[in-house]
Amino acid sequence: MPIVKVIEIIASSEKSLEDAIRNAVTEVSKTIHNVDSVYVKDIKVHVKDGQITTFGCICKVSFRIDEAHR
Repeated sequence: MPIVKVIEIIASSEKSLEDAIRNAVTEVSKTIHNVDSVYVKDIKVHVKDGQITTFGCICKVSFRIDEAHR
């Protein structure tokens, strides 16, 4: 039976919320294998002079632990 681990990360983008989520997946996949899903826990934006400057999200990333590392 596979074991699934969940970590929480923060990601951001100057383009969009979707891009921030894509950045989360891209960056976490560099060091963690077997990523199964990403749950967006919270969303926020930074505002300057009435304009959104940065989109951010807190994500829970689920991934399967390799059998060899148990």
